[in-house]
Amino acid sequence: MAETVRIDKWLWAVRLYKTRSQASDACRSGKVHIQEISVKPSRELSVGDIIEINQGPIKRTVEVKAILTNRVSAKLVENYMNDLTLQDEYDKLKIARETNYEFRPRGFGRPTKRERRLIEKLKKSKF
Repeated sequence: MAETVRIDKWLWAVRLYKTRSQASDACRSGKVHIQEISVKPSRELSVGDIIEINQGPIKRTVEVKAILTNRVSAKLVENYMNDLTLQDEYDKLKIARETNYEFRPRGFGRPTKRERRLIEKLKKSKF
């Protein structure tokens, strides 16, 4: 095994991003931090590094347990990273998914322009 690996490759290998290009884009756009410093995709990663990732509404925190260069199955991911993300963050994600859901009874068809505007207005309002 290698002693260091590029951060974008490691993020892809442990399945935090679906593709390596998505991991690289996240690094370039400032969504990936090590020790509160934004990192480039070419940043070398070593064992013990703690990575903070902004993924949508949540902020994930993971610790590097081991270095790997090839993608592994989902069952083996726990051997390579330690998830330090707080449960509150996952609860925030669950709430975001539930509030974004719209129910429309079967047979009612697509919303009219007026109904669509009302739906958008409700989504933007904070209660």
